[in-house]
Amino acid sequence: MNLSLDVLHLPLRDPFRIARHEDDRQATTVIVDIEMAGSRGLGEAYPTAYYGETVGTVAAVIPALAEAVDALGDPPLKEREAALLWLAAADAAMARVVGRNGGAKAGLDIALHDLVARGLGMPLHELLGTPAEIPPTDFSIGIDTPDVVAQRAARAARFPALKIKCGGPDDLETLEKVRAVYGGPIRVDANTGWTADSAERLLPELIRLGVELIEQPFPATDFARLRWLQERSSLPIVTDESSETEADLERLVGVVAAVNVKLMKCGGVGPALRMMRRARELGFKVMLGCMEETSVGIAAAAAVAGLADWVDLDGNLLLADDPFSGLELDETCRWVLPRTPGLGIERARGRVEKTVDNFVDEAPSEVSAPRRTMTGTG
Repeated sequence: MNLSLDVLHLPLRDPFRIARHEDDRQATTVIVDIEMAGSRGLGEAYPTAYYGETVGTVAAVIPALAEAVDALGDPPLKEREAALLWLAAADAAMARVVGRNGGAKAGLDIALHDLVARGLGMPLHELLGTPAEIPPTDFSIGIDTPDVVAQRAARAARFPALKIKCGGPDDLETLEKVRAVYGGPIRVDANTGWTADSAERLLPELIRLGVELIEQPFPATDFARLRWLQERSSLPIVTDESSETEADLERLVGVVAAVNVKLMKCGGVGPALRMMRRARELGFKVMLGCMEETSVGIAAAAAVAGLADWVDLDGNLLLADDPFSGLELDETCRWVLPRTPGLGIERARGRVEKTVDNFVDEAPSEVSAPRRTMTGTG
């Protein structure tokens, strides 16, 4: 396997702050480019500090994962079922190398799925056998003053749902002001930032305001409080930080109504597909989410989005500039799955018109170009 890693530092369209402290002005992600068996694949590894990943850990782990995959030999690129078995074996081989490290595993897993689908001459969703019809994505707005959040909500009013980041002292005022300018479903995401008192105080107000769901109100392992709130709530409680991988699902049965699956948490396309199917078997509703990824990661997630109840695949829309082309929203804010082989994504040649500008009324102020740092080749 020929492997190269490219670190991108991408300015965000607007500051994107959540209840946990993280960089709210730029996204840092790692693009994985591989060649194998005469085919090529692109992947993305988005390191998240909350899950213990950094650019350094991704750069250290991916070559070890690639070595384990190389030991399997070249993927069979003549028959779909054999290729799927090889991809499952590759995921199993990566799992034996290291635990967790979902972003690093996702980077190589996505690249392998792109490579195999390209080699077979079919779009990724056709390789996987997942539905071509997918739900529309929402659009996320970070924590800021209530007036600023409301302004951004008004700009994004064409999206069929908005996810509003909460977890601060102004949550109710923010949601009141958003509701004053936006009539569609509001999804609330506290990113572990609420206490039991704040949740109990806010719950009737959220119902009054027509909120659709509540995502991760409490710390990841506070299952007792999550169960307590779900028992009192007519709104589904959705875990995110609590549901990192498929192994986390069993202990959430009877605790919450739904789980958020992300490729960058669970390890890529294959693990996400298995996690979503297992969540269904256990009776959960499913949200499919993302980090602030480029179109590479979002296109990979879109390939399995037909299995989700709610889609939150807007990471590339939060970037000031996406350095990849090929992924577009239709008029209903659904990602258009490719007709070309693989992910349907390529590195952009020159400036690409931002998809989000068709759906967000006011363009952001001028920002600097993305910075790139090559971390190594193998």
